[in-house]
Amino acid sequence: MNNSELLSIKQRFGIIGNSPKLSYAIQVAAQVAPTDMTVLITGESGSGKESFSKIIHQLSPRKHGKFIAINCGAIPEGTIDSELFGHEKGSFTGAYEARKGYFEVTNGGTIFLDEIGEMPLQTQARLLRVLENGEFIKVGSSKVQKTDVRVVAATNVNLQSAVEKGKFREDLYYRLSTVPIFVPPLRERGNDIDLLFRKFASDFAEKYRVESIKLDEKAKEILLRYRFPGNIRQLKNLVEQISALELERQIKAETLLKYLPQNSSSLPAIYRGGNENQTESLNERDLLYKVLFDMKKDMNDLKKLVNGMIETGGFDKSIVNDNPNLFRDMDEAPAVIPEPAESTDYSEPIYIQPSNTEDEEFGYENVHDISHEEDESLSIEEKEKELIIKALRKNNNKRKYAAQDLGISERTLYRKIKQYEID
Repeated sequence: MNNSELLSIKQRFGIIGNSPKLSYAIQVAAQVAPTDMTVLITGESGSGKESFSKIIHQLSPRKHGKFIAINCGAIPEGTIDSELFGHEKGSFTGAYEARKGYFEVTNGGTIFLDEIGEMPLQTQARLLRVLENGEFIKVGSSKVQKTDVRVVAATNVNLQSAVEKGKFREDLYYRLSTVPIFVPPLRERGNDIDLLFRKFASDFAEKYRVESIKLDEKAKEILLRYRFPGNIRQLKNLVEQISALELERQIKAETLLKYLPQNSSSLPAIYRGGNENQTESLNERDLLYKVLFDMKKDMNDLKKLVNGMIETGGFDKSIVNDNPNLFRDMDEAPAVIPEPAESTDYSEPIYIQPSNTEDEEFGYENVHDISHEEDESLSIEEKEKELIIKALRKNNNKRKYAAQDLGISERTLYRKIKQYEID
């Protein structure tokens, strides 16, 4: 397909963008359209999968037949068979008359089954029979009927994974994915984001009879960096909000940021489709992001905990109570927080007790009093070093038992001894 043919298809179906991945998807759709092959369109929600089903129908010999788009996830499980294949009068409660289903009504045309992964297993078996033999049976009937319908399916979930979990028929999956088409998410389309923004801005300016909004350079940079987990649907909604609510038509970065959800602006949107290699790579990246953000949160909580110890001279239990999973994924607790004995009274701060015989036995001094001495340094490292030395002295330099008293691993204790050059 040459560039002029590709441009003609884009103009005809209102597709905006010059992304290579988008152009390739359009090319595949145009090539498969004249055939009767079943097509499976994959991509994230809001990426524009339905537009490709219309391309396939309009460029096919069936273009004069009916085209029906059905969201399988929006039809209740108890009625989807009746909706798709029809039913006979009296076949179930409320069936006061016979009804034709979509596969009968659309004979000679195209059915677009969106969210095919949400289709119940029983209905999947009926659909497989239509794809294999062009036959179906109405609910409550025993008569086999014929239909000539082309099926184009779409999903935003990984059907291979659904097959492994027993939620989707393997034979139906291979029958549907005769020709797979992957629609790229908006964040992978580069400058297409800016093109779509300007197109939507122009449309809404005409709709609301106002001047079209424009982005300054910094706002444009922010827009292009945003990941748009809701894809084109989210971008369109964003432009409409700004067009309707902002009086100033030159949109600055500060204004744009007000409309972008800050908690997801730098997070990846998870798509469970595509081929196996793409999914594996994407999952690894998603996990990496999650680990990094969890680590950042844990470090912030740890700083609050240590600052509370320094400021009060004691251990702020409320921080741990409010964050029960603070040390859940750590292989060790901070060395400055020794593990208390089972008989510890939790009505008092952990290990901050008046100096008495029990404290001397466990090797701890009155930390509260020490923290208020003027010559005592408030450095966290020095306090950590001091506790390590006391634990070693108490246990006659036996690292194993000193580590147990401190509530850390022996390996970590060894590293700390080297770090602080403790003899």
